[in-house]
Amino acid sequence: MNLVVTCGRNLESEAEIEIKKILEANTCEGSEVLKTGMRGILTVQTKMDPIKFVDYVKKKINEEPWSIRYCLRIIPIQHVTVTGLIEIKQSVEDLKDIIQKEDSYRITVENRNSDISSMEVISEIAKIIPNKVSLENPDWVIQIEIFGNKTGVSILKQNTIFSLEKAKRNLE
Repeated sequence: MNLVVTCGRNLESEAEIEIKKILEANTCEGSEVLKTGMRGILTVQTKMDPIKFVDYVKKKINEEPWSIRYCLRIIPIQHVTVTGLIEIKQSVEDLKDIIQKEDSYRITVENRNSDISSMEVISEIAKIIPNKVSLENPDWVIQIEIFGNKTGVSILKQNTIFSLEKAKRNLE
């Protein structure tokens, strides 16, 4: 998976159709939209850079606001690993060089179907990044998406995650 898509509960099929249309518009052959078995969550595996995909969706909603109705959030995933404290920490370690010394960050953990402690994940990651933490306005967001035994990890600029609500609010 290199994208996580959230939608309203029981609207997974509609969100899947919407994502597939966007993928087709980008000629992303070989892309796969997968239902996770969790209500309101899909994952996507595409050959397209996930951050560029989100940029395309943002541009599309500005041009055709009616074209996206079901995909509430689209989160780029840069690294997928087994769900375990050591493995998640290693994934962050592999990606952390993008954060400069003077940059601030926030850690966001979305924990689904896992016994791993979100607070423990946050405290372990915080140990390897000495930068200032900013919960309100960070330069970077360390996004941890836990799905049972699989975890997606990304280090993203705050505005990289697509939010339908924010996009529609900005149109008004």
